Amino acid sequence: MPDHVSQPRLLLRRLHSVMAGSGKPQDRLDRVVRVIAQNMVAEVCSIYLARAGSVLELFATEGLKEEAVHLTRLSVGEGLVGLVAERGLPLNLSEAPQHPRFAYRPETGEDIYHSFLGVPILRTGRVVGVLVVQNVAPRRYKPEEVEALQTISMVIAELVASGELVDKRELTEDSGSTGEPITLDGLALAGGVGAGVAVFHQPQVRITRTVADDIDEERTRLEDAIAEMRLQLEQMLEHPDLAHGGEHREVLETYRMFAYDQGWQEKMRDAVMSGLTAEAAVDRVQQENRMRMAKIRDPYLRERISDFDDLAVRLIRIIQGDTSSHRAKLTEDSVLVARTLGPAELMDYDRKYLKAIVLEEGSSTSHVTIIARAMGIAMIGRVTGLLTHVEPGEPVVVDSASGHAYVRPADDVLESYKANLKLQEQLLAEYAAERDLAAETLDGEKITLLMNAGLLVDLPSLDSTGAEGIGLFRTEFQFMVAPALPRVDEQTRVYAAAIEAAGDRPVVFRTLDIGGDKPVPFLPRDEEENPAMGWRAIRIALDRPALLRYQLRALLYAAAGRTLHVMFPMIAEVAELKRCKSILNKELLRLKKYDKEPPTEVKVGCMLEVPSLAWQMDLLVKEVDFLSIGTNDLMQFFFACDRSNPRLANRYDLLAPPVLSFLHGIVQTCHKAGVPVTLCGEMGGRPIEAMALVALGLRRLSISPTSVGPVKRMIRSLNLKALEGFVTSNISSAEHSIRDKLIHFARDHDIKL
Repeated sequence: MPDHVSQPRLLLRRLHSVMAGSGKPQDRLDRVVRVIAQNMVAEVCSIYLARAGSVLELFATEGLKEEAVHLTRLSVGEGLVGLVAERGLPLNLSEAPQHPRFAYRPETGEDIYHSFLGVPILRTGRVVGVLVVQNVAPRRYKPEEVEALQTISMVIAELVASGELVDKRELTEDSGSTGEPITLDGLALAGGVGAGVAVFHQPQVRITRTVADDIDEERTRLEDAIAEMRLQLEQMLEHPDLAHGGEHREVLETYRMFAYDQGWQEKMRDAVMSGLTAEAAVDRVQQENRMRMAKIRDPYLRERISDFDDLAVRLIRIIQGDTSSHRAKLTEDSVLVARTLGPAELMDYDRKYLKAIVLEEGSSTSHVTIIARAMGIAMIGRVTGLLTHVEPGEPVVVDSASGHAYVRPADDVLESYKANLKLQEQLLAEYAAERDLAAETLDGEKITLLMNAGLLVDLPSLDSTGAEGIGLFRTEFQFMVAPALPRVDEQTRVYAAAIEAAGDRPVVFRTLDIGGDKPVPFLPRDEEENPAMGWRAIRIALDRPALLRYQLRALLYAAAGRTLHVMFPMIAEVAELKRCKSILNKELLRLKKYDKEPPTEVKVGCMLEVPSLAWQMDLLVKEVDFLSIGTNDLMQFFFACDRSNPRLANRYDLLAPPVLSFLHGIVQTCHKAGVPVTLCGEMGGRPIEAMALVALGLRRLSISPTSVGPVKRMIRSLNLKALEGFVTSNISSAEHSIRDKLIHFARDHDIKL
């Protein structure tokens, strides 16, 4: 592939001319592979298209044996072609036969070819085929050659999408809508129940022109559209809902930041320079982003796909001069149904009629989830096959507590929904009425209930729930969405807002827990086989002390004249904690040197998440002002059980005797040393687990805002002395769990779970 590959525009026009010409679709595809092979000086050019059943069929080739066409088939994931389809990313090899996934098919005669470059043919976020070039001589294709083939694959996607080669029905799953009642399972994202008619959110746009006639004109169209999109986002931040509440402004400002991402814009500009129209360039870059980001393990980063989807769709519509709304006008109680949804798109809908949201994708860390929670809209996600089981206008009931969406529900389900809605309203009213009551047991033992937070949008929950402070403020969010390390003043603003919102109540800031499967854009990292136990959290901070110093400096500035609570995550040994304290002391000296107002007091703690630290408790309690037990990570390390593995999700129970015995020992040591200990994590937010924890001696729980009401009610209904004797007598048991025993105890003693 010599010099003229760097000018793919002529090739694009030739291909477009071939596809727009006369003749049968198969004849045109045969001409396409010949043109590509000739222009890219490749001995082989082949096109595989996706068929029903996750099969890739060889549809056209120049260089392989002609009899292999329509005969050679590979499953997605099988061979190098299947690997490209599975990953949705290019594969560039100089010695293809040596790759462990190489699958030789004798009918093709490809055993003599060493070099291999395959790129996915993408359409609406799905792999609809694979384009391959091969050469006899071993060589690794240049980045500009990969870029050229990716551009060409987008033009080929036009022909595939027409349905002339493969029936369009094979490119999508068969409809599963039967007209009968069906229950779809999903993941609860935003609490509540809601019901209404199904309304489809369809952000897809159609690209009708892919090859540019005038590159300069397309570049101008792109730049003008970017400027207009930014203006629209600025206006969106003046939305009446934001002016009224203001709680989720922080999220939408972060979303706006994506629109200013220079890397994203440069990729689109490069795609235009390769010969694509402005709208095709945006679409191509987003297709690649979607396939690449979908492979990221961290759910938060993976969910940024929907933000870029939303921006890309808006940008394409601006380019095309499309000013129509593209959203259904809600006139009755409705349930929004979508594959994915951006936060700004949600803001477009009328809150009066929007009762629930159901997504095929989505996660608890997505921006749209945060907005839905702030709006009080029930939402579930990860509903497999959602769009094939629901028709617009059909009734849907969403119960996020159970993670169910009831499509075309029977009368008994509707009646149950009405009862649940009434019960939910009653419970919320009761929790609100109990907000100012102390979390105190019947025998007078006070339990401190704190809440977990990580965004300014979370802070209003302090007042609405009656929580006594923030026991865990996660500081990662600001860093995970920033293209560069946030400046000290930017960090200070966020921390100061949290402290101000809390008033006299404490806010415990956890320093950065990034890395591993939570990478940040500005910090290069290597792939890790086990990121949860890899280079993350305090390990990064100690290897990159400037990162920690800047954050501690911002925290000290934010807490000027007040008490600062700071804790360090993922501490595995006391020596690590002492290094952290040394860095903190340097920043305190710096404050004094520059005559900055210091906090009135600095309290230092750490997270106990790594079991090894428990064997240094006697040393640890001498180094900290407080301790926080992080059960989410601690329990997966404790059982050597990956909590993200669905096969292991229910294998071990947090109410297992060894867990309770382990926690009991930590709590006892802290009590003897006079060190306050708080449990942070999902374990403390469930009434049955919280009941066991207070019986072990824990008097401080930091939990999600929605858990404060139910846990407080449980605490106010129990006699602690009786419960303590019961739990301590069972923690040396050899049973798998004492959960059932605790449930029976609660029933026998009228404890409200």
